[in-house]
Amino acid sequence: MRLGALAPLVGYHLRRAWSAFSTDFTAAMDGTGLRQVPFAVLSIVAANPGINQGATGRMLGIKRANMVALINDLVDKQLIERVVDASDRRAFSLTVTAAGTAAMAEAVARIEAHERRMLADMSTEERALLLDLLGRIERQGPADAEDNAEA
Repeated sequence: MRLGALAPLVGYHLRRAWSAFSTDFTAAMDGTGLRQVPFAVLSIVAANPGINQGATGRMLGIKRANMVALINDLVDKQLIERVVDASDRRAFSLTVTAAGTAAMAEAVARIEAHERRMLADMSTEERALLLDLLGRIERQGPADAEDNAEA
C-alpha cells in the first residue's frame, strides 16, 4: 500500500510515532495510577519544590482550567501537597510527598524501560539527534503557547 500525499508529511509520521509511543507508555504504566500528563506535573513539582500550579502549567503548556483538576487528582492520591504560598496568599505552593517520591521512582524505572524498548534500534547519537530535532519543533511551537493538554 502507498501513503500517497501522506508519505512526505512530518506531521503524519510524528502522529503515528506518537500513537505507538503512547500505546506502549500506557501499557508500561499500567497499575501505577499515573497517566502521561499527571506524571509530567508530578515530575515538574519534584524538580521544583515549592513551585505554584500556575508556573507548573506554563512549563507544560497546560491551561489553567485543566491544572486545577490535575492538581486535585494528585493531591487526592497523596502524591503532592498543596499549601498556601507564604509570599502570595492567592497562590498554592506544591511539593511532592513521600508517596509521590516513591511513585516517581517506580514510574521513571518503567518509563526508562519503555523508552529502551521503543528506541532499541537507535544508537545513543541517534537518540540525542532525535531529542534535538524534536526540541527544535517544540521551540517553534504554535502561535498560542498554551495547548490543550488534557487531564
